[in-house]
Amino acid sequence: MAASASPYPPFLGTGWSFPPTFARNTASVVMLSDVEDIKASLWILFSTSLGERIMLATYGTSLWQKVFAALTTTMANDIRTLIARAILEWEPRIDVERVTVQQIDPLQGRLDITVDFMVRQTNIRSNLVYPFYLQEATLPPPPP
Repeated sequence: MAASASPYPPFLGTGWSFPPTFARNTASVVMLSDVEDIKASLWILFSTSLGERIMLATYGTSLWQKVFAALTTTMANDIRTLIARAILEWEPRIDVERVTVQQIDPLQGRLDITVDFMVRQTNIRSNLVYPFYLQEATLPPPPP
């Protein structure tokens, strides 16, 4: 495999896109690098329930236990805390600057969890908006 022309150090990594996508023209898996790989890793972390991975039982969040809870100030603070702790434990490539929880559509039960972060190696700032549904059991696909 040829060396990547990426200006970022290999510390940021390269991994499969999420959900896994395949390039028909090259018959290969679509790969993500740098900040996009970090965003995909965060999406996977937030979508995984604690105990879901047998070999890494502490990987993930208890976010799904909040599905039928009412959004109060206490609940929003609890969600912020569990997201920040999961990132601190499982995503060493970034520093979290802010986690916000915003109720977007009360009738549909949608919250947007926004994580503002800075990549430690390059000082690049970015964010991820994770839609969380309090009433439905499905999620839309992650942003491209």
